Amino acid sequence: MSAESRPVIGICAVRERARWAFWKQDAHLVADSYVAPVQRGGGVAVLLPVDARAPLELLDRIDGLMLIGGADLDPASYGAQPDPATESTYPARDQFELAMARAAIERDMPVLAICRGMQILNVAFGGTLEQNLVASDGSHPHRRVVGTFEGNEHTVTLTPGSLAAGAVGEHAHIARCHHHQAVDDLGDGLVVTGRADSDGVIEAIELADHTWVLGVQWHPEADDRSRLFAALIEAAHEYASNQSAV
Repeated sequence: MSAESRPVIGICAVRERARWAFWKQDAHLVADSYVAPVQRGGGVAVLLPVDARAPLELLDRIDGLMLIGGADLDPASYGAQPDPATESTYPARDQFELAMARAAIERDMPVLAICRGMQILNVAFGGTLEQNLVASDGSHPHRRVVGTFEGNEHTVTLTPGSLAAGAVGEHAHIARCHHHQAVDDLGDGLVVTGRADSDGVIEAIELADHTWVLGVQWHPEADDRSRLFAALIEAAHEYASNQSAV
């Protein structure tokens, strides 16, 4: 891949209070664990700040979209009342990402949706979420240790021949998770291609009639061996080539 043909991956950012040097201000943030694998894989990482006007023209300047982890979705975005266990929500971020995801998919642009991002993908197509994923003993099996990916691993079985299995490179994948919500009703047109072995929770979804749209409930950015970012970059490179040929 030449320097001139490096695909541009737009990563939806988070607006949070942050401290650096002498300052503490609102900032638009993306963890380096999402940016670094894009750069290592030969892509250009571009941060997309939350914008209430959802500037869809930004999609003219990127070749792939990444929706990353973060806060719970506002239950109003999928027509539900908040559960007492639902944590902080950011409706402006929800609406921005929902609009960007729908518009990117309308263009058949590659989309990788991670954790919260997979939930955005499901809601974008009319799906709903389970707001508090708990075991019979009251524990959180997919977020056993808060604030770390260590100790939160489990096996996910992926459907043979699926986009998920091809991108990951195996059918039984050790995934690093950190979530207390999950897909409930599946959105229109989405297909489940991965489930947790332990409890059957949906861990991968994709759009069967699109070229490359994949949601994973786990965190590939926490795994240096993950092939998902390379797969996204390859798909974005092909998308860019097809666009330039039009």
